[in-house]
Amino acid sequence: MIASSVSDPYAIPTGTTMRETGSDSVQLIYDTPIVGWQGKRVNTLRLWKAEPLDPIRLEVFNAGDHLGAMEDKNRAEALSRVLYPADETPAGQELRLRQEYFFSSASLQDILRRHLQQYDDLSNLADKVAVQLNDTHPAISVAELMRLLMDVHHMPFDTAWEITKKTFAYTNHTLLPEALESWPVPLLERMLPRHMQIIFEINAKVLKEARTQGFGDGDIADMSLIDEGGERRVRMGNLAFVGAHSVNGVSGLHTELMKKTVFRPFHQLYPLRINNKTNGITPRRWLAQANPEFYALAHEVVGDGLLGDLDTMTALDSVAEDAAFQQRFRAIKRANKARMADEIKAQLGLSVS
Repeated sequence: MIASSVSDPYAIPTGTTMRETGSDSVQLIYDTPIVGWQGKRVNTLRLWKAEPLDPIRLEVFNAGDHLGAMEDKNRAEALSRVLYPADETPAGQELRLRQEYFFSSASLQDILRRHLQQYDDLSNLADKVAVQLNDTHPAISVAELMRLLMDVHHMPFDTAWEITKKTFAYTNHTLLPEALESWPVPLLERMLPRHMQIIFEINAKVLKEARTQGFGDGDIADMSLIDEGGERRVRMGNLAFVGAHSVNGVSGLHTELMKKTVFRPFHQLYPLRINNKTNGITPRRWLAQANPEFYALAHEVVGDGLLGDLDTMTALDSVAEDAAFQQRFRAIKRANKARMADEIKAQLGLSVS
């Protein structure tokens, strides 16, 4: 949901818990070492699990309500049991929002804690920390970082807002407005009232800026963090966009369409914010393991450097027009398609070309 990078000589040992005052659950940390290519670097994958403060309500259990005594445990553990639970029902929506907030808040609290262990204050947070929002699922992080900076670390709104924007970047994955996540305003007001206050304040600031720049009512309505058409809903894509200093698409075409469709007025207000980051592949897993026939062909031209540096594939330009290479390349593609057709037939009983 949320990807971050921060220098961390003070990593919390596996099994350590963190919790915020007033919370009914603890955030249990699991650190997994991820060894880099050829073992020169080791990164840490930090995962979170929710557990109740009190695993069993003993007085309820002794009263005979054995299932009710486990209610807090089940409620807490549901947060991290299934990622992205279905949200077609009100209960599913509440669980989904609780889960997104849990992971976002846990990560941000951890980032701030670690930052303050190395530095005296948070004024240089954006110089040392980068947080990438992967689509809209962790967009509540924008309001959560604002809350932490203002309410916990006592920063004024404008200072917190500048730090927040410089810290976050946002990757968009869809151009369809209806596919961008949104939450009913009453649900947010009930579950995260302080965050709803902050979102309203951010919205007022952004729309005031847009009106000052001469935007009309139609564009103002599209840029608003609150969708006023029918049931009032918070547009998480808009929140992620205004709360980030960089917004990227995942292909050149996607990025250009972002500027013309779903984020058109935002692009006009912030013309330097949208940029492109084309989705790539990992040479060792996607190429060498998933497509070994093509890897072997490319290796003949490129050599061993291909495993560690995908840029070496540019050496294939020298044989791109070679008829023999083209014939071998097409044969590999056809063989892969044939294997896929056989797999579909075996698994699903369907015959495809």
